[in-house]
Amino acid sequence: MDHPASYRGRRVVVLGLARSGVSVAKVFHSYGAEVIVNDKKEQDQCPEADELIALGISVLCGSHPGDLITADTALLVKNPGIPYSAPPIRQAEAAGVEIVTEVEVAYLLSPAPIIGITGSNGKTTTTTWIGELLESAGKHPIVAGNIGRPLCEAAVEATEGNWLVAELSSFQLKGTTGFRPRVALLLNVVDTHLDYHGGMEDYIHSKTKLFANQTKEDTAVLNWDDPICRQLADRLTASILPFSLYEKLSYGVAIEPPYAKTDTNASPDKNEAAAAGHIVWRAQDGTETELLAADELGIPGRHNAANALAAIAACLAAGAAPEQLIQTLRSFKGVEHRLEYAGEVQGVKYYNDSKATNPTATTMSVGSLTAPIVLIAGGLDRGSDYMELLPLFRDRLKGLVALGETRGKLGHVAELAGLAGVRLVEPEENAEATLREAVRQAAALAAPGDIVLLSPACASWDMFTSYEQRGRIFKDSAHTL
Repeated sequence: MDHPASYRGRRVVVLGLARSGVSVAKVFHSYGAEVIVNDKKEQDQCPEADELIALGISVLCGSHPGDLITADTALLVKNPGIPYSAPPIRQAEAAGVEIVTEVEVAYLLSPAPIIGITGSNGKTTTTTWIGELLESAGKHPIVAGNIGRPLCEAAVEATEGNWLVAELSSFQLKGTTGFRPRVALLLNVVDTHLDYHGGMEDYIHSKTKLFANQTKEDTAVLNWDDPICRQLADRLTASILPFSLYEKLSYGVAIEPPYAKTDTNASPDKNEAAAAGHIVWRAQDGTETELLAADELGIPGRHNAANALAAIAACLAAGAAPEQLIQTLRSFKGVEHRLEYAGEVQGVKYYNDSKATNPTATTMSVGSLTAPIVLIAGGLDRGSDYMELLPLFRDRLKGLVALGETRGKLGHVAELAGLAGVRLVEPEENAEATLREAVRQAAALAAPGDIVLLSPACASWDMFTSYEQRGRIFKDSAHTL
């Protein structure tokens, strides 16, 4: 697409409201485009509509009109979550109308260089950590994207003296054409969102669009321990900056001596981080800088050590000095809904990991904790049988409380694993009541010294509006036991 200023007097359709849709609509309206915003939800379910209507922007709610895409439509900007099978998108494709997401618009607006972060797991923690590290290094970051704040809103605010730190989903990246981040991070790739993408090929292709327009002047930060990430290296034009938990690198950021590649389902050694050694930055000229011991990181877990390495690599690529990062690596305590400590009740500790929306994320979170665990899991059914969780259920759990559309599948896996303490929670009068009952049943299975962990391994949309809502209800339920 062209710069938004070039759409003056031209018809731009914004498909989907929410905060990003509002932000995009305002941008094109400010440049004089004829903006039409459409959302399938009824207007009383779209509180953002009133703000746009007050500005004179046309808002159509309740359906997708058949004449939404016309012969003079110049551009369609879609909400990332709307599938490409939606009728207006198919009509736009048939008419040759360019289809993009907000990421493409923000890139053209932003005078600040961009750090783009994607991956199946760890995006929000790594993005937030990068923001705090760059702040400590005096780099004036603005954090936005899939993490909550619309990218267009941040791009309009940014100056050349900022860094725009953007968490990016595969849904967002699929709708990009010219997007070029100065620093691009791919954290990992596992099977997820395949209902949207139709298979791994499209999912991986969407993720790797992050690197599509980079040049040798840019940096691609890759997880050297992930086979898919590593295989990309020979296909990219950007300068490669690897990070690794398990391998000593001649160039990059790594743990030295490296972690042993043990079964992540096994009970973790409390001294694992200390045994793994120190975080070391080795520059291309061979210079080594030891930053801190792995057990000094502010949040636990092998997966968070990987997130730390990725964040360090990104900040070094952005010009930060290693010594500027050390204190924030120690002080960072994580992000809400990501293995968040929610308190202790009658000797049982409660952790909110509502952002764990796939089995790999749940496996990593369980592997970060050492006490006996009663797991609360379940949610939107995307067709998985969850058999990959069988070793985790067999070797690491004391109990399981399952809810949502996948409760039966998870209960079946628990039965195969021989797990005795299993409870399936039938739907109550509403989602909040159901989750509160799940917390009560988990508390009944737990004893002093145990952990009750909400780590659903599923998306939240069968019962809740978001994983954030699910996590907050869990925390409130624990606090009011």
